[in-house]
Formats: sequence, C-alpha cells, structure tokens
Amino acid sequence: MVEQKLVTGLAAQLEKEKVFDNVNFAYYKGLHKALFGDLYDWAGTVRKITISKKGTVFCRAEAIEQIAEARFSRLKQQNYLNGLDDEAFIDGLTELYDDLNMLHPFREGNGRTLRLFITLLVRNTGREIFFDRCDADLLTIATIQAAQGSKDLLRQVFSEIVEDT
Repeated sequence: MVEQKLVTGLAAQLEKEKVFDNVNFAYYKGLHKALFGDLYDWAGTVRKITISKKGTVFCRAEAIEQIAEARFSRLKQQNYLNGLDDEAFIDGLTELYDDLNMLHPFREGNGRTLRLFITLLVRNTGREIFFDRCDADLLTIATIQAAQGSKDLLRQVFSEIVEDT
C-alpha cells in the first residue's frame, strides 16, 4: 500500500515535470529509477533472471539490453510516432506498447513504468492518453492477447483512451 501511494504520487509528478528528450533505453531505465528508487536499490537496473506472469514468458534476461537498444533506436527512426495520422499512430502505439511489455526489463514495476513512458510519448505527439478511463483488467487481458499474437483488443483499448489535444 505504501509503495502504491508513493509510486502513484511520483508518477503524477513525473507526468507533469519530465521532459521527453534524448529518449532511449537509458531514459526508460531512468523513469523506473525515478519511480522506484526510494523503495528498491535495484531500481533502474535490468533484471538478471527470466520471468513470466499469467502464462506470458517475457524477454530472456540476457537479451534485454540488445533488444531494448534496437527497439528504442527504431522508435527514434519513427520520430517517436510524431506526425502520424490517428490510425497509423494507434497502430504504432499498440506495437510499441506490446514490444516494451514483452521486454519487461525490471524485476517489478514494469507496467507502471511503461504507462508513464507511454503517457509522456503520447503527450509529445500532441495527444493525451487516459489510462484511468480503461479498466485495469481489460488492459491486462489485452496485453496477454497481444503477447499471444492478437493485438486487436490492445489497439481497441488505445483507440478509446487516446485523444487529440
């Protein structure tokens, strides 16, 4: 309970104050450290073990750094999803969310770090995302389905909670 209150407050603060600049895997790890650094000495560091959750096996620990660097490089090449029409943006966002979810680079706090990162990325494109309008269980189901190869529900969720500003 203490963790949830602390992290929720830090996430709200970071949503307002964190600049979306020089975005790469180090930036992503920095978000995790900012959220969890007061709680865990390993915050912001990549896990050393392979993990699974609800039947989903995440990226092998020894492959995280290489895959993350490649994914963030690709995101940079995609101009952080800036300049896309709504359909292409939702497609790109769905793919990115699934990729980063499957990366799951930390022992704990992956979902909260991912949602903070996605919030910052979406705002950087002149849009807003409202995770509070989405049932948490539905988002979990959508991510599980995406991990199994069907991104339709995840895409639908994003199409309902992302708006132009």
